[in-house]
This record gives sequence, C-alpha cells and structure tokens, in this order.
Amino acid sequence: MVSYKRLNPEDVQFSSALLSEEPRPVHEEVSVREPEEASLLPRRPSCSVNTGLLLIGCLLLLLCGGWLLGTVFWLHRPSNQQPHKPPSPAGAQTPDSQIDIGVNDAAAASRREACSLIPEAWRFDCYPEREVVVTRELCEARNCCFIPASSPSSSATHQSGRNGIPWCFYPQDFPSYSLVSLNDTSLGQKGTLVREVKTYYPADILTLEVEIRHETDMRLRVRITDPSNSRFEVPISVPTAAKKAESPVYTVEFSKQPFGLIVKRSSTGAVLLNTTVAPLFYADQFLQLSTSLQSQFIYGLGEHRSTFLHDVHWNTLTMWARDVPPMERTNLYGAHPFYLAMEDGGNAHGFFLLNSNAMDVKLQPAPALTWRTIGGILDFYVFLGPDPASVIEQYVEVIGYPAMPIYWALGYHLCRWGYHTSNSTWEVVKSLRNYGIPQDVQWNDIDYMDQFLDFTFDPAKFGTLPDLVKDLHAHDQRYVMILDPGISSVQPEGSYWPYDEGLRRDVFIKDAEGKTLIGKVWPGLTAYPDFSDDVTHEWWHDNLQRFYEKVPFDGLWIDMNEPSNFLDGSTNGCPSSSLENPPYTPGILGGLLRAKTVCATAQQKQSVHYNMHSLYGLMEAKASASALKRIVAKRPFVISRSTFPSQGMYSGHWLGDNRSQWKDMYTSIAGILTFNLLGIPLVGADICGFSEEPQEELCVRWTQLGAFYPFTRNHNAIDMRPQDPTAFSPLARTAMKQALLLRYSLYPVLYTLFHHAHIHGHTVARPIMFEFPKDVKTYGIDKQFLWGKSLLVTPVLDPGVDYVDGYFPEGLWYDYYTGDSLHSKGEDLRLHAPLDKINLHLREGSITPTQAPNLTLWVSSGQPLHLVSALSDDGSASGDLFWDDGESIDTYENNLYSYIIFNVTQNVMTSQVLHSNVEATYITVETAAFYGVKQKPSRVLVNSQDAAFTYRANQVLTVADLGLNLSQNFTISWMF
Repeated sequence: MVSYKRLNPEDVQFSSALLSEEPRPVHEEVSVREPEEASLLPRRPSCSVNTGLLLIGCLLLLLCGGWLLGTVFWLHRPSNQQPHKPPSPAGAQTPDSQIDIGVNDAAAASRREACSLIPEAWRFDCYPEREVVVTRELCEARNCCFIPASSPSSSATHQSGRNGIPWCFYPQDFPSYSLVSLNDTSLGQKGTLVREVKTYYPADILTLEVEIRHETDMRLRVRITDPSNSRFEVPISVPTAAKKAESPVYTVEFSKQPFGLIVKRSSTGAVLLNTTVAPLFYADQFLQLSTSLQSQFIYGLGEHRSTFLHDVHWNTLTMWARDVPPMERTNLYGAHPFYLAMEDGGNAHGFFLLNSNAMDVKLQPAPALTWRTIGGILDFYVFLGPDPASVIEQYVEVIGYPAMPIYWALGYHLCRWGYHTSNSTWEVVKSLRNYGIPQDVQWNDIDYMDQFLDFTFDPAKFGTLPDLVKDLHAHDQRYVMILDPGISSVQPEGSYWPYDEGLRRDVFIKDAEGKTLIGKVWPGLTAYPDFSDDVTHEWWHDNLQRFYEKVPFDGLWIDMNEPSNFLDGSTNGCPSSSLENPPYTPGILGGLLRAKTVCATAQQKQSVHYNMHSLYGLMEAKASASALKRIVAKRPFVISRSTFPSQGMYSGHWLGDNRSQWKDMYTSIAGILTFNLLGIPLVGADICGFSEEPQEELCVRWTQLGAFYPFTRNHNAIDMRPQDPTAFSPLARTAMKQALLLRYSLYPVLYTLFHHAHIHGHTVARPIMFEFPKDVKTYGIDKQFLWGKSLLVTPVLDPGVDYVDGYFPEGLWYDYYTGDSLHSKGEDLRLHAPLDKINLHLREGSITPTQAPNLTLWVSSGQPLHLVSALSDDGSASGDLFWDDGESIDTYENNLYSYIIFNVTQNVMTSQVLHSNVEATYITVETAAFYGVKQKPSRVLVNSQDAAFTYRANQVLTVADLGLNLSQNFTISWMF
C-alpha cells in the first residue's frame, strides 16, 4: 500500500516570484558565488542562428576539452583520496542561459558522463520513495542523475522496494543552501542559509538559521532552524551550556556554497562529519542531511533487530515506534537516532539527532549516512570520545543518566501469558521454591485482568491475587503486573472509574475534530491517555493508587505503548491531510503513519501525534515511575516496550515478542549491547523465547545466557507449554538452577556496574570492543560480551554442541571457575561447554566481589563476600564495590552509601573505604582468592596476623575464614 504522495513531473512546481527576483545581497562576512540559475529546469533564451552556431562550436570544444582534462585529472588524482569526500566527476559546467536546444543535447550528454563518474558507493538517493519504479523522466524531472544499476542484485532500490544502489541520485551541482552570513556568538557561531531554488518537496523553507554551539571540549551541538516560524522540538531536558568550550578537541569548517559542515578531530585530522557530500533539504515535511563516515563500523540506531555492527551496504533503518514482533529490516518498538562510529586507530565518536518524527537512516558503503526525517528541526550533537566508552558517557550526559535500579530488579523474574488463574501462578512460585531455584519477582500478563480492563483483576479466576502478593512479600519476593495504555470506552457509565474520571479530567488523546479518539486494543474499543499532559500523570497516579490498595504490587510492566492499536488510526479512520499522507513517508511497516496506531492528526497537549508518536512510551514511563515513587516510596521499577532517548531515567526495556528459536537467542545479545549504548542498561530478552514451543536444550542455553542479561526474565505466550525451569527434565532443571545461582552470586558485581551506569553513564553489558578499541577483530563481535571491563561471557548459541568458540583479545585471561590461566595473542579459542556450563573468564588486573547465592537477593545480598583477584603478569589487580540499602531513592545523591576500592600490588591486597555507611557494617569479607600467584607463598598475613591458606598447582592462592568487616580497611599479604 502506497503511503506517500507520488510526485510526477507535473507536480514539481517552482515559485514564479523566486524566479523573477533579483539576486540577494550577500553579507560581508562570507563571500558566496551567486547561483546562475534559480530553477532546476533549464531556460532557453532566444538567440540568432549565427550566434547560436558559433556558441555551439565553441562550447562543444570547451566541453570536450574540459571533459578530457577533468577525466585525466580524476584518473591521476592522488591515491590517498580523503575517505570523507567522494571523487569529483569530470566535466565542465556551462551556464544554462547560454545553451540552445542543440547544445542542450551535448550538455545532457556531458552531464550524464559526469554522473557516470560518481562512484556507486557515493550515489545519494534522489528518489527514496518506495513502491515507485523510477524512470529516467521521473528522475530527471528532479534534475538528478539516472543510471540503472549494472547488475540484477544491485537493482533493488527502485525495482522491488528493497535496498540497493540508487538508480536516481544527486549530481554534484545539485542546488542546495548557501551560507550568506556567519557571525560569532558567546557559544560559537550563528549563520544564515539561503536556498535560491525550490526542491521537489512542497513547502521549502528557503531561509534557515544555523547555530554552532561549542558546548564542551568534547561536545559540539548544531541547530538548523526556521528563523521565521517555530517548529516542533523534542520536549526532553538537555544540558544548557553557559559558555563556549575553551579547548575543544575538534575543529569546525564551513563550506559556503553549497553549505556544509566539516567537523574534524584536531589530534588526528579525522573527519567526523562532512555534510557537503549531498545537498541539504529543509522543507516543512522533509528534512535531509547526509554525511560521510570515518569507517564502516557503525553501532546504535535503535530499535532494530540486526547484528550489533550495522551493515553499511545500502541499509535503511526506519524509526517510528511500532508494535511488531522483532524482525529484520523493520521499525520496532523504539526510536533512537544515535550512532557510535569507530575511527582508524581505535578512536570513536558519536552523533545524536534530537528528533522524534518518523525517519529513515540510510547507510551506504562509501561509507556515508543520510538522515531523512519528516518534521521537527535538525538539532544534532557530535561527541568526541575519544574512546567508545567516553562517547556513551557524553551521550548519556545529554539525554540523562539511567536510574539506579531497586535491588530485586536484578534478580530472576518469571512471567507468562496464560497462567489463567492466580492459583496456577502461585503454584509455579511454590514449585521453584521447592526445587531451590532462585526467584525474586513473579509477573502476570493481561489474563489477570477482568475483561482486559486496566486497574482491575478477574474476581473469579484471580480472586486470590491479593493473597498471592501477600505470600510473595512474606518470602522476600515481589510482584509486577502488566498495564496497557488503552482504556476501555464502552463500559456502562459509572461502572469503570478510569474512563469516567479520565473523561471528567479530559486526559485522553483527541481526534482532529477535538473528540476523544477511539481505537481498539485488548478490552475492545479504547481511549488513549495523553501522557504529554501533567493532568494525565496525576490521573494515572490516582488509578495506580486505587489498585494498589487492593493489590500491593511492586513494579509495573507497561506494554502496547507505541501506542498499539488493532485498527489503523481510529474507529472513524483518519482525515485526509498532509500529516496523514506526507509527501514522503519513511519505510515504516504498513506504509502508513497510522498503521496499527492512532492517527497522525490526533491531538495531544504538546503537539499533534505526528510529532509525538515515538515519545509515547517515554512519557508513559515517566508518569509510571513518578507514580510508583509516591506510592511505594522506593526506587520505581518499570519495564517498557516502547522507548526513546532518556528512557533509562524512568524505565528498563525488554526486547519484545521474540520466538523460541536459536537465532532469536543470538540476536538478543546485539539487542542488549545496543540498548546499553543507548543509555538503557536495564535490558533483557524473553528467556527461552516468547512465542512458539520451547525446546529443552534451547531453554537451558538461553537461561545460561539470560543469567547475564542485565534484566533477567523468562516469559512465554499463551497456549505454549510451560518453560519455567521446573517444567523440564532433572538435568535441564539443574543446569538452569546453577546458571541462576551463578547470577545471584555475582550480584555485587552487577549492582556496582549499575551504580557506575547511574553516576557516570557507563555500560553494564559491554561490547568487547569497548575495552579493546584498538583491536579491530573485536568490532563485529556479538556472540560474546563483557560485564563491566573484566568478566567475559561466552555462551553456547548453537544446538547439539558441547563446545563454543570464543575470541580472546590479547592478554592474560582466567577461567572464572577454576582460575586456570590462558595467554592469548588475540585469537579464537575453542572452549569445552557441556550442557550445564556457560564459559566465564576474568580479565587480568581485575578484582571481582561475589557472594554465596540464595533463593532471593534479599537473602543473598546479606551473605559474606568472596573476593576473586585475577592478577596481571606484574601481580597487580583492582576492583570496587558500591553498597547501600538497595531500595531507597537517591542514596548516592544523599550520601547514604558505602564505596570501597580494592587493590593488589607487590603481593599485598588492600581495601580502602572511600565512603562509609551503616549498610556496609552488616557485611563481612569471608574469603579471598588470587589467580596467577606464580609460586607458593611461605606465609600469608591478614592485617599483619598469620592466616591459613591453600595453594593449588594452577597458581591459585585462597585465604578463607577471614571475617573482615567490609566497612573497615584491611590488608592481605603474602611472602615467598
């Protein structure tokens, strides 16, 4: 189904006023060559026959000579062509005003020759509309180059709607904006851009303002706006710079005509942004900006199901929140217009486009990237890193640091759609307890509700739900239930408070006529709360408070919040307008902005839904987190399906309705790594898969992997067989139990990592390349990952094997379980991996605090610590621990925490309490193990007192029965 207005040649119009006006005066600050022609179409002035023939001869001679010289120059250009700049096509440019009909043919031939010299990788799509077979006539009506792809495999772009080399692409002289003035400001520069030629999209904005803000030494911000009219801007809070950066590590250069920005890293000269590679577009509903890329190593750009490293071979990533099971080449639940890019030598930078409208991001093998959005403004940041981890820190500083999770959020969560009754839910909880399987949280899907109505529970099937929750609390466990935003609109008046009160307070999204928009979700016909309105937040809180008094839940699972709709738009459809059918529609599933969501013309308090759509999940998460803080007076726990930048401040995320397939398990790793880049570290996938029947071997391997998701939940669909650990054979059940106990033993590590994410913007589940940015072999790895900087996870992702191949960057690594060491030169190694084992390795130089695991984190977190030191070749190691009560709000901000660092050097371990709190006094350090002690010590001292120890042949020294108070400094030393 075609969702855009097809633009035929007769639809391309030009302003007669623009064609007739005098050249604009140019400000003194910038010298700009005036365009010789104000139209994309050539004019044919009259001339005498003699003059015409003379001109024809001269011009043909000039053209041929120019073409020959240009071609020779191009063929003999230096081989070190800058990667950020495409080769210039040959051919002289001739003023259109001097060409008659005969010369037009020659000029057209020369132009086509110039077009052919643009390398395929540098061809920027001039006709991105889908479902259009682009002919030469259509393409040249846009004044673009038309060259059909040379091979069937590369002809996909315009023949079948798939990606491929564009047949229709911009010539290098395609008209764009000119920079006609540039002045200094307190933060950088501000300039005026002018376009003299209208484009083929309606409502061009011909005069723009560009503002360059040198916000910090590592962060550049650029805003391109319409100085005459205010346009929608994303309503999230970002830092406001007070003064210009004093020593920026970047330089900004300007191309005046056509306008472009070139941002370089000062230390290396690497070009991080170059917008001169293709023309800038800025129409009311079509904004386009292209840039070269430093390399093909691009990450981020969520939410999409793909490998962690994006494919730059004509790959289009569409962003527009959508309810759809994860699949490749489809816009999914969230929108995150941020990418991380690697450079030669291991440096990295980032780019963030602060825009919430529907957009396409086109990657091409030049390498280059094009942003194509249909609203808002161009407001973007460049982050200079220089290492990948620093890029993410700088990005998170802008969008907001993720919240510190409540301690039980890091335990094992169990859910399914199809428990059918509260008693059957309860039986599963009891079964896990009986088998000694850890579980912190039990969830319910929509079947707990009465007729799928929010803020209700089925009095017949779930009548014992309050008792179940009471029992969970008695066992130090927690309860989370689902909520969908759709509020039933068809209950008898006076019988359903959420809708009646919502109408009274006017909290629902309106249609274009100002009436409550009605869609359809699980309860039938529904209205949608407008979470962009503070009044709605208060109404949401009041509904939650009323339900909490019946069922004292602990956290919220907010689903269907793209928002999802079983209809396209509403029960009344959507009006015909440019908002519903924009001149260009990105490649969204369904082809329409309203496909399985509400109308783009729907009215919200802050703007039309056209602008607000992808923000819906963020705003609901914000309302939910705020309400939970007030209701439970503890850190809120919210897991949301739809997400947007800054979401980590309010919620975590799960990767949606995956399948019980090995491929889905593999792609989940890329998903959790990507969301850690995007500032949402509390992320996981449905362990064992959501839909389709679970396989025992798959579920064992997935539970082992899922034990290392930052957020760990097993969840499956209605009518599928149960897939909790108790549903399988004793061997499988035992293997799953061991994996979950392993996770619980590592809680101190995980909790400390989340502290660093909250305070510094660090990743929790971390790509290997973050720690080894100079090792290019790590750039594409998404079958392994790290917790923090030192715990390497190598899961089995294939059926029927008892081994796994993993890459070990150069250095010394230790088997986590045994302490056996291996020296890697940067190589792939085959590891033994029976069904009951997931391979873990410790990186040299790290100290890992662990605890004896138990059935809940409430119990586990009170156990004594065991410190594992993985020594470097020189005998050194370091680590840290953040500790607080696990649930109070803002403990770090209010100084209610302990922070301890551990170091080993020259055969001495020291602990140093940098910040103390009463919580640490309840914990002791019971044992310490040192991997890589090269010979057996003759003596071990603990706080200068002799202590018993053991030493194994694999160079592992263990000191037990320490009984050291965590809140006090201590030393452990050994001598030979």
